[in-house]
Formats: sequence, structure tokens, C-alpha cells
Amino acid sequence: MKKLLVEGGTRLRGQVRVGGAKNSAVALLPAAILANSTVTIEGLPDISDVQTLSELLEEIGGTVRKDGQTVEIDPSTMISMPLPNGRVKKLRASYYFMGAMLGRFNKAVIGLPGGCHLGPRPIDQHIKGFQALGAEVTNEQGAIYLRAKELRGARIYLDVVSVGATINIMLAAVKAKGRTVIENAAKEPEIIDVATLLASMGAKIKGAGTDVIRIEGVDELNGCLHTIIPDRIEAGTYTIMAAAQGEEMIIDNVIPQHLESLLAKLREMGVTIEENDEQLYVRPGKSLKSVDIKTLVYPGFPTDLQQPFTSLLTQATGTGVVTDTIYQARFKHIDELRRMNAAIKVEGGAAIVAGPSKLQGAKVKATDLRAGAALVIAGLMADGITEITGIDHIERGYENITNKLIELGGKIWCEEMSKEEVEQFQNS
Repeated sequence: MKKLLVEGGTRLRGQVRVGGAKNSAVALLPAAILANSTVTIEGLPDISDVQTLSELLEEIGGTVRKDGQTVEIDPSTMISMPLPNGRVKKLRASYYFMGAMLGRFNKAVIGLPGGCHLGPRPIDQHIKGFQALGAEVTNEQGAIYLRAKELRGARIYLDVVSVGATINIMLAAVKAKGRTVIENAAKEPEIIDVATLLASMGAKIKGAGTDVIRIEGVDELNGCLHTIIPDRIEAGTYTIMAAAQGEEMIIDNVIPQHLESLLAKLREMGVTIEENDEQLYVRPGKSLKSVDIKTLVYPGFPTDLQQPFTSLLTQATGTGVVTDTIYQARFKHIDELRRMNAAIKVEGGAAIVAGPSKLQGAKVKATDLRAGAALVIAGLMADGITEITGIDHIERGYENITNKLIELGGKIWCEEMSKEEVEQFQNS
């Protein structure tokens, strides 16, 4: 096992290119199951989640060829093979195999998904959608069994705005008989990206990006070529890094409209940000002013940027309140930031951050993907060296983060953990 070491105090300068969207990639790859010929996806990020999903596609009989950031998936020889355990447990987004395999084969057996531990994240809205389309859903020995004689279009109202449920129902509905209407649908850019891929395959989808999505079922979906959108969360993370420890940084391959809520808060803090078509130019102010943030569904402030933003708030003057309405348990990074001398306390569903704090390097643990990013940002700002364990979480969602930061002038490297450190990590 490896640990990540960050020596703080160095200013970041230069240009960093954002990779393809992780939250799109994890849905686009399973969506390829629905085609009758090769689907080519360009711009995929080089992250462990993409590798895991590619292996799952091969496990059910598909052929996956990777050339750099381009992946070709031939689904023509796939079979409806059960995926009760194994790689399914590694990431939560494996639940997209439910919708895709149900849509193609009218049946699926998928183990309950894994991923980051962010508190209760039920899939009841996914199941509600599958049942409305005509599937029988049972939980047998820790796996979800989906069976349908035939899928038929239906009107489905989501009780909770859910990106996962919206995409999963889309995947199941595109080949169902008749019309499906998804009401109170999520509006995230990743949903538009998946709908664009499905439309290129021949699906009839209208309204993606609004709260009502209409789908007319088709008999066949064909292979196609698709280019993934940039990762707005990776872009946001580097923008926060630029505000925290940058001199002058350019974030390249960005869709600025996808980050409006973050950019508004950074400007409120005193950060200078200039937008071009696909770039952000970021220059931090001489001093940062504290702000309050509240995570909301898109286009509100993203829950995935709450943890990185909390690290930035430790250097702002005043008191900021961070409220996460999406995942209320998403405050495990707070204890780690406290180890680094951050003045933060959690009250109810909010974290109260007093600043500025002089952060000190420490031994900390990444408990999930975005907590890992928060600790990297804190390490860049801290005095001394910060040792971060649990870096497999970071590798799930950030492509070549070490090399990208080195190119910006950051002092960051990986080392093998000692036997004692591995034992301590596994017991913590």
C-alpha cells in the first residue's frame, strides 16, 4: 500500500488540464451494454473506477479495447450473467448495470453497490422506477434480482431528486414499449451527457437537463462515437487549489457554466476569476473573506466540492458555515483537518469553520474520494509535510493528480507504507 506525501508552502503556478467527467464515465460505460455494435467513448479519465467498470463489462462477455483516453466497447457477445459480488462491491456506480442489463436482457442480478461511505444512500427510487416499468425486484442473499417479461413505458415521479435514479431509469426505459416520463428528474450535466450518448445510439429522449424527461422506446440501439464532457468536480477542485495556494493558474478543458455556484462563492471570498470558452484564469486575492455554503442539487453548490471548499475556508477571515443537505454524514474529513490545527466544529448537519488557521502537516486518512482531495488541498497550505493514507479513494476520481500538481510546482510524492503503517491503517 502507498501513502501520499505533500510538502506545503509552495505556490502553484501554470496550467492544468481537466480530464473527462468521472460521474459521466461511470454511467456511459454501462450504457454501452444497450447497443448492438461497438460504442466508442473518447476522453475517458484514467482512473480506477473506469478500469473496474471495463473489467465488469468484460466479465459479462463484452470486448473492451483501450487506447489512451479512448475506449471501444463491443457489447454484441454480452450475456445476462449475474454480478453478485467481486468488482461490483468496489464502486457505487456499478448499480448502473441494473438499468442497462434490465433494458437489454429484461433481467439482471447485481450485488448491492459499494463506493465511498457517505452514510445512507438508498436505491429505493431506482427500484421504484424499475417496478413502474414492469420489473419484479427482489433482494436475495445480498443481491438485487430484476426480472421482467416485458418493459413498458410509465410515468415515474421521483420522490427525491436523484442523479443515479434518473440515469438508471433512462437506461431501463430507452428500449421499453411506449413512452416513459420521468418527473422531478435530476438536471446535472452528466445526465445530459448520458442522454446525448443514448440519442447517438438511436434513443428518443427529450428534456434531459430539465426536471421532466420524456422517452419514446425504440427496438434497437446502435453503436456510436461519443466524446465525454469535462469533469466539473475535478475542475472545481483545481480552482479551489488555485484560490488556496496558487499565484496564477489556468484551468483548461472546463465548461464554466457547470461551475457557476462555486465561482460565485469564490468571487465572494475575494478570488479573481476570468472565464474563457474552455478555460478559467484564477488569481487569489491578498486575503480571503469567509462565506457560508449550502449544498443543493444542480445547479446549486455541489456536495462533491463541499469537502475541498471546507479546507479553503480554514484560511479565510471570519466564520463560515458549511451545510450539506445531500449527504449529512459527509463530514469525516473534519477530524482529519482538526489534526492539522483547523478550527472546525460540527453541529447538527453543519460544520462551522473559524479562520484563518495556521495549518500544520500531520498524518491523516482519506475516508472517501472528496475527503482525500480536501486533505491534499490542506497539505498544500500547511507548514511541513502531510502524510495521507487511503489514497485509493483519491485514485478513484482524480486522474494523475500527483503529476498534475508537480507540473504546477507542488511538492507531492508517493511512498510505500511500512508493514506497521499498513497494519495501523487497516485497524483504524
